[in-house]
Amino acid sequence: MSEVRIEHLTSPEIADALASGMRTAILPLGATEQHGAHLPLSVDSEHADRLGMLVAERLGDALVLPTVRVGCSAHHLGFPGTLSLRPETLEAICFDCCESLAAHGFRRVLIFSAHIGNYPLLSKIEPKLAARLPAMDVVAFADSTAVLDAWRTAVAGLASQVGGHADVAESSVMLAVRPEAVRAERAAAGLAEPMTDDLLARVLTGGVKAVAPNGVLGNPHGMSSDLGFACLSAVANLLAEYAAARYRRLT
Repeated sequence: MSEVRIEHLTSPEIADALASGMRTAILPLGATEQHGAHLPLSVDSEHADRLGMLVAERLGDALVLPTVRVGCSAHHLGFPGTLSLRPETLEAICFDCCESLAAHGFRRVLIFSAHIGNYPLLSKIEPKLAARLPAMDVVAFADSTAVLDAWRTAVAGLASQVGGHADVAESSVMLAVRPEAVRAERAAAGLAEPMTDDLLARVLTGGVKAVAPNGVLGNPHGMSSDLGFACLSAVANLLAEYAAARYRRLT
């Protein structure tokens, strides 16, 4: 299919896709939260939009749900404009979307997030949804280390500037996805410390502002659309390969 986004298809077109054997759906999660002075709050959601389509393209038999555009972002509430859901709210949204899919005949769903703050929820959601939706195989990707490693490989010589938030990787992705939204002249380095499990725990509990007053983890300098496309491709490959491998084990 040339169009894989459910919201842009008609109901009969989706029925035809199901009848032809397309029983896999992709549920992207994003966020509406600060990304320093140079990026808009939509970064994670627009990133998730593009990744969803790229993963569907790689899987070849999947349709993409609308991105959930508000996530678990309490650690960014120190910055004006950030919106945040309670984890139980986001979990309920994921369940309701999957329940709707099951009612229509979908049998597999991949849930991923372009916002690392949603990963603690995703790391626990599979058994909960499996217990409530026995007719569906739910796969949730929650390996933030693998994503950061993919970014570091994609940006090559600028790997030390990958910090996980509004850094050279995310800024490059935005240049690839929506270049007119990037305020490049305002870009500034933030916390120069590699993202580790310990740092992530500090960020999630104490808030981003406590470790990076300008809201940036890493360094955006050197960003380019070419690097952004490389980051998108690397993570799309990672997600598609993970989903395909999991579904092979589940069948």
